[in-house]
Amino acid sequence: MKRFVVVRTLQTIVMLWLVLTALFVMFRLMPGDFTQQMAAAGASEEVLENIRDQWGLNDPLYIQYIDYMRNFVQLDMGESPVFRVDVWEFTKMRIFNTFILVAPAITFTYLLGALAGTIAGSKRGSLLEKIGLVPIIGMGSFPAFFISIVLIVVFSSWLGLFPTSGMHTPGFTRGFETWWRPYLTTNFAWHYILPFVAIVCRYLFIPSLIMRTSVVEVMDQDYTQYHRLTGLPKVKQLRHIAKHASLPLITLYPVSMARALGGLVLVETVFNWPGIGWTLVEAVLGRDYPVVQFVFFIVAAFVIISNFVVDLVYGVIDPRIRVDD
Repeated sequence: MKRFVVVRTLQTIVMLWLVLTALFVMFRLMPGDFTQQMAAAGASEEVLENIRDQWGLNDPLYIQYIDYMRNFVQLDMGESPVFRVDVWEFTKMRIFNTFILVAPAITFTYLLGALAGTIAGSKRGSLLEKIGLVPIIGMGSFPAFFISIVLIVVFSSWLGLFPTSGMHTPGFTRGFETWWRPYLTTNFAWHYILPFVAIVCRYLFIPSLIMRTSVVEVMDQDYTQYHRLTGLPKVKQLRHIAKHASLPLITLYPVSMARALGGLVLVETVFNWPGIGWTLVEAVLGRDYPVVQFVFFIVAAFVIISNFVVDLVYGVIDPRIRVDD
C-alpha cells in the first residue's frame, strides 16, 4: 500500500508538471499578446518595450519557462496586466463563487441520481424502469446554456418567481462587515436556485443511468440472492444493493465535477454569475493570459487531484488494483 501511494503521488506530481508545461507552451504559441492591445490603444514603442521588459517577454524562452515554474512553486501566480492586481487576489473569490455553486449542485445531483437509478434498477422490466428515466435523459441531452435560458424564460420572465441574473441584487452587499454574510441571506438564496437547478437538470442523467445499470448487475450476484432467501426485508435488501452498486459513482463523481466546471462557462455567462467561468470569458476577451492560465490550471489540477484521491480510496477498498511489489 505504501508503494501504491508513493507511485500515485509521483504520477500526480508529474501530471501537474505536464499541465503547467502545456499551458506555458500553448499560450506562447497563441497569436497576439497584451502589448498589441496597448499598441492599438496608441501606446508608444518605448512604452511597449518597457512592458515587455517588465513581463519578461524579451527573455529567451527557456528563461521565461524557468521563471514561470519558479513562480508557481512559490505560489506566485503573477499579476493581471489588464486589471493590475495579483492573479490570486483577483480570482480567489470567483473560484469560491464557482465551487459553492458546483460542489453542492453536483453532490445533490449524484444523491438524487443514485436514488432514481436504484429505484429504476430494482424494478427491472417494469413500466417505471422503461419510461421513468426518459425525462431525465431528455433534460441531459440539452446543453447547459439552453436549460439555463429556458429556466430564466419560464421562472423569471413568465412567472416572475426568481431573479434573472447575478448573485445578489445590485447594491445589496453594501454595509456588510464581513465578506461571508451576504452568502447567508435569502437574497442570495433566490439568486442561487435557478443556476443550481440548471446544473442538476443537465447532469442528473449520468449518475441515474450508471446507478441503474450497476444495480441490475448487483441484483444478479449470489449474495443478493442469499439476502432474498433469508427473508431480509426489501428495504434492507435495497440498502445493501445500493451500497455495493454505488462504487462506480465514486469514480464518476470527480469527473462530473470537472465537467461541470468546464461547462459552467456558459451557465455563468447566462446567469451573470461572478465565478471562474465568467472570469475566463473576461480574461480571454481581454487577452489576460496570466488569469486564463491560472483558471485552466485550477480546473486541470482539480481533475488530477480528484482522480488521485479516488485511486487511493479504491486502493483501500480493492487491494487488487494496488501496485505489486
